[in-house]
Amino acid sequence: MKESEEKNPKKSIPPYLKAVSGSLGGIVEACCLQPIDVIKTRLQLDRTGNYKGIVHCGSTVARTEGVRALWKGLTPFATHLTLKYALRMGSNAVFQSVFKDERGKLSNRARPMSGFGAGVLEALMIVTPFEVVKIRLQQQKGLSPNLLKYKGPIHCARMIIREEGLLGLWAGAAPTVMRNGTNQAAMFTAKNAFDVLLWKKHEGDGKVLQPWQSMISGFLAGTAGPVCTGPFDVVKTRLMAQSRYGGELKYKGMIHAIRTIYAEEGLRALWKGLLPRLMRIPPGQAIMWAVADQVIGLYERKYLHNAPL
Repeated sequence: MKESEEKNPKKSIPPYLKAVSGSLGGIVEACCLQPIDVIKTRLQLDRTGNYKGIVHCGSTVARTEGVRALWKGLTPFATHLTLKYALRMGSNAVFQSVFKDERGKLSNRARPMSGFGAGVLEALMIVTPFEVVKIRLQQQKGLSPNLLKYKGPIHCARMIIREEGLLGLWAGAAPTVMRNGTNQAAMFTAKNAFDVLLWKKHEGDGKVLQPWQSMISGFLAGTAGPVCTGPFDVVKTRLMAQSRYGGELKYKGMIHAIRTIYAEEGLRALWKGLLPRLMRIPPGQAIMWAVADQVIGLYERKYLHNAPL
């Protein structure tokens, strides 16, 4: 029996298929949840208390700048989500295949390590430059192109490179790496745990979850990361929003930013925007996993038997 298992190793879902499933989920998520991301960014950049909360912020933006303003930065956001999820799902699958033992099992330690590695990769290769552009666009108030410094995502990227150098697109890379690495370590581990706990779904058992089951598991898995990584997200936003052009930088780096925000605004300021993050990330993970699990399940049903998911 052992010899036959070694000669005929169990087939698995290829990483490229997981990458495709993640990118499709990212497109749907971006279109649905962009307004919440705009509100989160505005709240995190609000130092004077102009916005009284999520509803007030959203209504103020819609009233003073038009409803379309709630979808500001959608192009870079959708592109970055599509590429990010493709890299996240694909690289996590590669890391997991590396960490699996000779029996194809993944240890409790290897799963979060795979997720952390995927988070670091996506942070450096995709998330940081796209979020710098997105945040610069979102912090601009108004819709008239003549009054805006950045006319669109391509123009914004060119202006940053011209004024601040290529590294200007990687402002806030350190807190982004910490945020995304921790987020994905928690998310992939929690998603697997909730699948087992709620639906008795184990990797490799051939069972495909219904979309609503994937959404519940994805939603719950997406709640842990934002609470743990709130300070990294606030610092990331502040570092990305500040321009190196025409003046001294307020924040010199991740540690300096944390200390400055704490000294000037108090401890709670490090979790600014947590509620809109919780309104966006868990529903986003629910949408993404509902799409991804169905794409992976379709491939498994058609081509594989008892493939590890």
